[in-house]
Formats: sequence, structure tokens, C-alpha cells
Amino acid sequence: MAKIDNSELKQLDPEDMLARIHEVPWQCQQAWQMAKDFTLPKEYSDINKVLVIGMGGSAIGGDLVSSLVAPEAKLPIIVYRGYDLPAFVDDKTLVIASSYSGNTEETLSTFNQALETGAKKLVITTGGKLKSMADEKGIAVLTFTYRSQPRAALAFSFLPVLCFLQKLRVVGDKSAEVDEALEILQKLSVRIDENQPASKNPARQLAEKLHGHLPVIYGAGLLSEVAHRWKTQINENSKAWAFHEVFPELNHNAVVGYQFPPELAEKILVVLLRSSLLARPIQLRYEVTCQLLERAGVGYEFVDGEGRAPLSQMLSLVLFGDYVSYYLAILHRIDPSPVEAINYLKEQISRLS
Repeated sequence: MAKIDNSELKQLDPEDMLARIHEVPWQCQQAWQMAKDFTLPKEYSDINKVLVIGMGGSAIGGDLVSSLVAPEAKLPIIVYRGYDLPAFVDDKTLVIASSYSGNTEETLSTFNQALETGAKKLVITTGGKLKSMADEKGIAVLTFTYRSQPRAALAFSFLPVLCFLQKLRVVGDKSAEVDEALEILQKLSVRIDENQPASKNPARQLAEKLHGHLPVIYGAGLLSEVAHRWKTQINENSKAWAFHEVFPELNHNAVVGYQFPPELAEKILVVLLRSSLLARPIQLRYEVTCQLLERAGVGYEFVDGEGRAPLSQMLSLVLFGDYVSYYLAILHRIDPSPVEAINYLKEQISRLS
């Protein structure tokens, strides 16, 4: 089994993605405080739905918020990825355009169409064309400064949206949950960072098990989009294939597909993200699904969320997944930061269009 040699980290990680992961607790604190200090226009409380538009690492924050607050939100929070504004957008819609660079092609297209509607509009970005468009129209912009790959700035696309929903009274006060989550993240990061040997580091252990395997991530409820985050982090950081599935839906299709091709069984490792807050029927589905995996000869591992509140459970698993994807990149002996395939795709589309 491949092992991680800490002496190679600087060579394999010249852009220091590891430092960005270390900073996740600090990011969360900063993003929450920025949003608390931000003044929303009073008329923004007159809404009946929220639409978050974005792509990749700038959209996943909206996904996480939507799944987190689903049990209590008084209106729908919808995430849209694409070029064309949904037809349901009207003057009762709050459109939040989230783009780290401010130059995401799809987001700019959708936001430009939103400008032609009576929807309330809000922008979260570091700058770029999106900020210029918003400034020109006098639209509220939450601007943050944080140098990283967009996916490594998740806190800034996640916690401000949650804070704004709190300010608009779509959800209750999350301050205590944020405080708990920050404490959990700080302690967890120390336990699974690169200074902890594999014998005491469950994130390194899981990365070693995933090395040479196809990761399939399972989640449910508030962890549905955390499973999605794990999948995309393994894609982008580890430069590896990965897929994700969601309970209970996967029990109505995916479990039937464990048989063929049989030679894949030993190459797949299913990671089941669990929370003690999941309903008992869902927890039973986890148990029986593992029986089916065993019958099919497919390996699996559990990772449990930490803390009492849903936010802590969610963010602790997000951070754990970020570390796993980083360690897997190092095991692949590849720089976790660049996304050359995405850059190539953008260049070719620009050339062809």
C-alpha cells in the first residue's frame, strides 16, 4: 500500500493547497462575520423563493445551504447551474449570483438575464465582470478577498448565504451552531492534518484505502450535498474518477447494479457518510445497503459527522473530505491545485465560439 511522505509535500503541492485546507475554520469565521456585517436592502425580505446561480465550487455552497435548512426553511432555496434563467424568476425571487472569479461564463449569462427582471439581486464574488455588472446597476455585492482555487474558498459561498437567510428570517438564528462548528473544525483539523501519522489519522487511512480504487460516496439528508462535495473534491484535487449517490433514492436503483461487471467489485470502495441526526428509517437503509455491498464483494467504509448540530455534522464531514482528497492527490504524486482539463475546455470553447 502506498504511503505519504511528508518531506515531499512542498514539492508536490507548490501552490500550498494544504494551507487552504488548514484555513477552513478561519475561512468560516471570516465568511460568517463578513455576512453579519453586510447590510441587505430592506425590500429583500419581500420574497417567496431564493435562486442561487453559480457553477462548481461557487455553487456547492448553495447546495449545502439548501440541504441544511430544508427542514425549517419557509421558502424554497434552489440552485441553478446553466446559461438560461429559469422562467419562474419574478419580483418575489431573490437571485444570488455566486462566482469566485466573477468571470464564470454561465453565471454571467444567467445574471445578465436576471437584470431584465424585477427580481431582487445579490452578488457574492471577489470581483471580475460580475461585480462590474452589479456595480453598474447599483446591486448589492458582498466582495471578499481570498487567494485560492474557487473550490478552496467554499466558506465564502456557503456561510454568507446561510447568514442572509437568517437575516431575512427564512431560518432561525444560527449563531450558536456556527460557534459550535468552528470549535469542531479546529479540533478536527488538528487530529487529521499532515502532522498526525497514518496510525492515528483516519483521513490518511481512508485515502490510502481509496488509492487504486474507484470512490463512490453515499450520503443522505443533510449529507446529500456533502457526498457531492466529496465527489467533486476527489475529481479536482485528486484528479480521479469519483461518483456519489443519495439515500433513499439509491435503494431504488443503484443497489441493483452491484453485480456487473463483476471484475469492478474489487476496484470500488464505497464511502458512507453518516450522521447521528439522520432519521431511523434512513439509518436502517445504510445497514441493509452494506449487507448488499458485502454480498456483491464491494468494500465500504463509514465516516461519521461530529458535533451536536446539523451544521457541525455537515462541515466536519466537508473538512474530512477535503483532507482525504488532498492526501489522495499526494498518493497519486500529483499537484492538487491545477485543473488543466477545465482550463483546456474553457480555452477550446472560447476559440470555437
